[in-house]
Formats: sequence, C-alpha cells, structure tokens
Amino acid sequence: MTDDPLEPALILIIDDNVGMIRLLSSLLSEQGQILFATSGEAGLKIARERRPQLILLDVEMAGMDGYEVCRRIKADPDAGNCALIFVTAHDSMESEVAALEAGAVDFISKPLNPPVVRARVRTHLKLQLHAEAMVRLANRDGLTGLFNRRYFNEMAEKEFQRSRRQALPLALAFVDIDHFKAYNDSYGHQAGDTALVQVAQAICAATRRPGEVMARYGGEEFVALLPHTNADEATRYGEWLVECVRGLQMEHAHAGASGHVSISVGMTAFVPNRDDTLAGMIELADQALYLAKSSGRDRAILKLKL
Repeated sequence: MTDDPLEPALILIIDDNVGMIRLLSSLLSEQGQILFATSGEAGLKIARERRPQLILLDVEMAGMDGYEVCRRIKADPDAGNCALIFVTAHDSMESEVAALEAGAVDFISKPLNPPVVRARVRTHLKLQLHAEAMVRLANRDGLTGLFNRRYFNEMAEKEFQRSRRQALPLALAFVDIDHFKAYNDSYGHQAGDTALVQVAQAICAATRRPGEVMARYGGEEFVALLPHTNADEATRYGEWLVECVRGLQMEHAHAGASGHVSISVGMTAFVPNRDDTLAGMIELADQALYLAKSSGRDRAILKLKL
C-alpha cells in the first residue's frame, strides 16, 4: 500500500502471452506503473514483493492456471488486498462465476475492446485507491499525521513474519524526544504539540523507502519499521535521524549544552529465525533506546541479539 497519493498506482499483468502483455501495457501505461510476469509462480512472487493495487490475470497459462493464482494471491497476507481482473478468451457465464468465486472483482473478455479495458481498470483503480485512503485515514495519529500504534503493531507483525519466511533482514528503531516533559513545562503544551509535529515531519522525511513504516508509539515516542535493512544500514539511519532533528535548531533551554531539541534513537536489526519473536525485537530496540538516553542522549545506539 502506497502512503503517497502522488505515487503512481502499480498494475501487474500476469499472462504467458508476451503479445497480450505488450498490448495491455500500451493500453494502460497512463494509468500506473506496469509490472508483468509470464507465469503464475512469477506473478505470485511479484505480487508479494511489490503489492500492486490491481492485477490483470489470464486464465489459461502453463503450469498454474489463473484461477489458482487468484486464490493464492487472495489468501496471501502480503498481496491479498489487491483487486484482480481476469482477462480471458472464455466468455461463458460459468467462466465469469468461476473468476468471481476465485476472488476477482471483474472479468474482461478477449478480443479486447480498448475503451472498455481502460474504463474498467480506471474504475477499479479508483475504488482501490479510495479504499486505501480510507484505511490510511483510520490508521493515522491525529496530531502528527504519522501512523498510530495500532496500525504499527499490525504491520510490524506482518513484516516480521514475512522477513522470517523469506530470510530477509529487518530493523526496528525507537525514537524519543529528549527532556520532553521539561520542554512542555517550560514552553507550554501548545508549543509541545508543535515540537512533536516538527520532529515527526523530520523523521518521516528520512523514512521514505518502500515498506518503511513510521508511527507515533505514544507521547513523545516514535517507532520505525525498516524492511530489508541490516545492522550497518540501521545504524546509519539512526544517526541520520539524530542529525535531522539537530538541524531543526528548535530552542530548548533545558536540553543541556546544545540548547536545542534533540532525540535519542535505539535500534536493532537481524534476520528473524523461527525462535525469534516481534516482542523480543521490540525489547531489544527498547533496551538500545535506554542505553542511548542513559549515555547522554542526542545519539543513536544499536543493540544486536545475542
């Protein structure tokens, strides 16, 4: 799911006919970024990794047919929220019912009518993007605009399981504004809210890779989930966050020598195995945050699992 409404929609075409892929790509190039696969297995892999908004799927393919591909995609936690449209030479009522029962939202018959194809794809993309926008709104923190803790917990569990299944590195970072209670007491809660928003914007701007999730975890604490991120990359990310907030140059008379608002960042990163848990990963990052704050604040510390 894309968080930026200006990002183009992702459209995946799964068809073992290269000519049909070229035709559909030319018809739909203005409606989004086109991805393609020439087999069901390859299509499943791309759907899991890229999470397109819309998939156009042929029925008759060598190996796994379109109905089975559709059922597997809809059952997959990493890809199942997309909309699927079958594009096939079968135009019987039985074929259409089979497509809908497999989980598709629509059915387009060959030979293709270009205006009809464009119109149906446009309609389902609008519906899909609108649904995603409504979900994003419900999952946002009202003050900072970042994701809220409930949404983060849901996404973190899914990403943790996916990283474990695929043996991919995953990083987690806790961010805490230093001496924030003193800031609120000195400058007032309205100024405190403004500081929270500015810090949130700074760390959000530094957390923009696909799949990364930044959330307000509670009070002055934030958390970032960083897929495909190893320990070295996580360390650089944490240090960059610290520098970004320093760069805001927000006055804080009770912040110590710097005289400005700063943050402490605690991180961990590893490839989850079957004995690891998300709770354990959160605990490691929380311990790292404690070390960052107890060793002087305004810094990032990484803690690895033993």
